[in-house]
Amino acid sequence: MNRPGCVIVADLGFGDAGKGLVTDALCRRGARWVVRYNGGAQAGHNVVTEDGRHHTFAQFGAGTFVPGVRTFLSRHMAVHPTGLLVEAMRLAQSGVADALERLYVSEGALLITPVHQAAGRLREMARGFNRRHGSCGVGMGEAVADALKDPDAPRMRDLRDRRALRRKLAENQARKRDELAGILRDGPVEERRWLFEPGLLDDWTDAAVTLPGRLKIVEDSALGECLKEETVFEGAQGVLLDEWHGFHPYTTWSTCTFDNALELLKEQGYAGPVKRLGVLRSFMIRHGPGPFPTEDLALNVLPEPHNGNGLWQGKVRRGWLDFPLLRYALAACGGADGLALTHLDVLPRLQSWRAAMAYENCSFSPSFGRDLAVSGERTRRLAQAMPHYGYLYSSAPKYMVRRVESLLGVPVAMTSSGPTAKDLIFLGS
Repeated sequence: MNRPGCVIVADLGFGDAGKGLVTDALCRRGARWVVRYNGGAQAGHNVVTEDGRHHTFAQFGAGTFVPGVRTFLSRHMAVHPTGLLVEAMRLAQSGVADALERLYVSEGALLITPVHQAAGRLREMARGFNRRHGSCGVGMGEAVADALKDPDAPRMRDLRDRRALRRKLAENQARKRDELAGILRDGPVEERRWLFEPGLLDDWTDAAVTLPGRLKIVEDSALGECLKEETVFEGAQGVLLDEWHGFHPYTTWSTCTFDNALELLKEQGYAGPVKRLGVLRSFMIRHGPGPFPTEDLALNVLPEPHNGNGLWQGKVRRGWLDFPLLRYALAACGGADGLALTHLDVLPRLQSWRAAMAYENCSFSPSFGRDLAVSGERTRRLAQAMPHYGYLYSSAPKYMVRRVESLLGVPVAMTSSGPTAKDLIFLGS
C-alpha cells in the first residue's frame, strides 16, 4: 500500500514568491493538511479564490479556504495567540467560520506576546530609518531571541495555565524594560505602555487563554496523524532571508530551507514520497532594506495588488531574475526536486526581459556553520555585486520555463499566470 505523499514548499528568494497560491492549489488537488514548519505571525501568504475572496494568511495554512483542510503549526513556528483570534475573525468574514476548529498547534511552539512586539518595534525605530534591518513589527525576533536565552520562555502549553502564563509575561515585561532602558525615553507611548502597564498584560492573558477551548494544542507526535493523508509543508519568508544562509543583518530568525520539514518527517519515521518544491517569480522581489543587485525602478510598473509598502517592512522593491542568487538558494537548500515559477502573466508588460547570469566581481557559497561574521561578509560582497546580464529574447512563458530549467538545472513542475489556483498549471500531469 502506497503511503500518502508530502510536498515541502520553500521560497527561493526574499519571500513573496507565491507560496500561498501554490499551497492553496495543492490542497485543491487533494492535500488535506498544511504544516507550517518555520516563521511566525509575520508571514503574509496571499490567496485569491475564483469567486473573488482574498486573504493574506499569517498563521493559518494557506489551504484553509478549502473545506476540511486542517493546519498544523509545528514547534518551529512562533505563534501570536491574539493574532490567531484576529485572523480567524477575518477568515470568518470571508466565509470560513471553522478555521480555529481545524487548527492544531504543537504545545512546544513559542508564543509571541505584545511585549515582544513592542520591544522589537522600539529596537527597530532606535536604529534610525536608514539603518533598519527590515522588521515586520510583529515581535517574532524578540520571541526567538528570548527563547535562546531562557528555556522557560512562554510556549503554547502555557495557555493552559493562566497563572503561570501571567507570571512569565510579567518577568518578560521587566526584563525588556531593563534591556531597552537606553531607548525607552524616545519611543512612542503606545509601545512603551506594553513594557510598563500590568493591566494590559491582564487583558491580553484573558484573551489568549480562551484559545485552548477553540483549537487543539497537541504533542509533536500528533504530526504522525497528518502524515496519513496528503500533506503540504508550507514554508515562510525566503531562503535568501534565512537566519544563517541569508545576508546578516537583513535576515529573519528562522530556518527557511527545507531542513525543519525534513527534520519533522524524520522524527515521525515517515517513509513515504517527499517532493521539495522551490518557488520563484519571473522577476525578483524584496520587501524592505538589504542588498538587491538586480533592483531596477523600471520594474515598478509591474503590479502588486496584495503586496504593498509597509510601515515596518518598508518598500516593495523589484529586480530582474538573479540566477547567481537563485543557484545560491538552491545550494543552501540542498537542492530541490522541482520548481514553481509564478507571475508569468507580467512578462508581456515589458518589451525586453533580462536576467543576471553571473556577477562580474564576486561569488559565494553557502556556509553551513552558524557564524554571523561570515554572513555579514557575504552581505558586504553582495552589496558590491555587479550583475552580468543576459537577455531573454522572448516573453513567451514556455521560453521562460525552458531558460529557468536550463540555468538552474531543476525541472519546473508548475507555473502560474494569475492569482488563483485555476491560473496555476501542473506540468507533466
